This record gives sequence, C-alpha cells and structure tokens, in this order.
Amino acid sequence: MLIGEVARRSGVSARMLRHYDRIGLLSPSARTASGYRQYTEADLQRLFHVESLRSLGFSLSEIATNLDTDDFAPGKLVDRLAERVRAKLIATEELLSRLERIRASEPRGWSDVLRIVELIRGFDSSSASDRQRLALSLDTVDESSTAVLVEAVLRETEPNVAGALLWSIARMGDAAVPALTQALDSHEQSRCHRALEALLKIGTPRSLAVVAARTAHRDRHVRARANLIAGANGDDRSVASLVELVTVGELDIEAAEALETLAQSEQGARRVARQAGIATHAADADGRRRLAGMLACIPGAEAEAILRLLAADADSAVALTARAHLQARAT
Repeated sequence: MLIGEVARRSGVSARMLRHYDRIGLLSPSARTASGYRQYTEADLQRLFHVESLRSLGFSLSEIATNLDTDDFAPGKLVDRLAERVRAKLIATEELLSRLERIRASEPRGWSDVLRIVELIRGFDSSSASDRQRLALSLDTVDESSTAVLVEAVLRETEPNVAGALLWSIARMGDAAVPALTQALDSHEQSRCHRALEALLKIGTPRSLAVVAARTAHRDRHVRARANLIAGANGDDRSVASLVELVTVGELDIEAAEALETLAQSEQGARRVARQAGIATHAADADGRRRLAGMLACIPGAEAEAILRLLAADADSAVALTARAHLQARAT
C-alpha cells in the first residue's frame, strides 16, 4: 500500500508518515520499482500501535523506545501515563480552585488580585507554622478575603492552624456566612463539619439560624447541633431529637439544658416527660440513668411519675439515681 492510500485510510498525513520514517519510528518495509514507499500489513499494524499510544499522550521518543523493546509491557507504560495525567489533573484543579477564589473575592483592581493571590499562596504553603502565622498576622479582615479564608478553613487539617483560621473567620462575622452555608450542605463530611464549626464560632444570630435550620440534616453531627440551637430557642419540635441525644450520651448535658428550657411551660414539660417515658423502653441502663438525671430538672407530675418508675428499675445504678432525684424534688 502506497503512502497516499495509507494516509487516506488511516487519517495520518503523508507528511507525518514521512517524519515517522525519518526518525525510524515507522519505516515502510518495501519499495516499489520506482522507489515509492510501500507499506505492508505489519507496517500498518505498527502504525496502529503508534497512533494508539500517541492518542494516550505518549511522546514519539517514548513510543519508539518502548515499541522496539523486546520486553515491551503496555501496562507499565499506561501506568506511567496515568500517573502523569493525575498529576496534571491535580495541578489543573488547584489552578481552577485558585481562580475561583480570586473571582469570588470580587477584586476591584489588579492590586486586589495580587493581594488575594498572595493570601492564597500563603494558605497553600506546606508549612503549618507559616499558615498559622499568616492567619494570626491578619490585622484586618475585609470582605474581599472571605472566599480565601473560608476555603482555607474548610481545607485545613492541622488543629493549631485551624484554630487560628477560625479566629479570623469569627472576626469577619456574617460576611462569611453565605459561603459557609453552602459548605454546610456539602456531601464531603470533612468540609461539612468544618463549616459547622466555623458557623458556631461566628456565633451571630444569622450564623446560628443557619445551623438551627438543619434539624433534619443528613449528617448526625450537624443534626445534633441544629436541634440543640433550635431547642434552646424554644422550638419544641426538637424535643424527640434532644431526648435521643440524652439517651445515647451525645451532647447529653447540652441537650438536657435545652430540654429544661423547653419545659418552662406546662405544655412543654408534659411533652418532654412524655418523650422521655417513651425513650426509657428502648434505652440501655446508662441511657435510663441519663434520662433520670434529665428528668430531675423537668417540673410536673408526668416527669415525677417516670422518675418513680425508674426508681424501681432492675439496674441498681438507675434506681439509685432516680431515688436521689425524687428525694431532692421532695425537699
């Protein structure tokens, strides 16, 4: 097959085929009587291999080296390419992340861009001490730094640096709330938890309201904090969730305090006592003991009746705890 027909059928230009011949990558095995290049079936098979490897991103020198090696191992070659592509992908994603953070800061001029770039590079440093010093050195934190600081908080894993960044975020106040709200609903658990911590650290009515609105959040940790805040703000829809926290021993002290707040009204006290009574049936001994401690601060006959039931509990520790609280109520 002559070079023109090979070019037409393969899609590889005649110029490239001549280049392959010059560098010894693919030389036609025969020539016609007139001296024209003539490609055999074996040549076409080699061309197919060359173009396949080129499409994967290998250089011509890599292709030549590996195709002419007796122990050619395509798998190892592909592994090297995959590693190279992964490295490029990471670099590309990092560049995209930086550009998005710069854009999110809404720079007004090139001086703002340079300042944000400097901040990003500082928080991307491999040195934890350098990142911590940068966070602590920010005398003023303006709104244009919001996107950079929020992303730094969401990515930081070193506790001391994270603490310094949270301090800086808290100084920003509500300016950081929109970005943190978006991260709070992230499917990536670490980002979700760090966003929650930052919103709690800010502690403004707006940031706490964002958390309180997540009482049905898919993440248990977020859901627990949301119900604590909602309950402390008087939302009696959190009673069942707060009683569950007491029962399982997760944030049980804070949950008991929120339940005490909800029990300030007669109706609220009945609702808390009723839910605690339901919980005692499925709770283990430690859970029943914690429920007894929580009920000690809940006024009303309903709470006292459940305490009397717990005072007769088969577990001695539960019974002693309930009796002690009953005695304290009687004095």
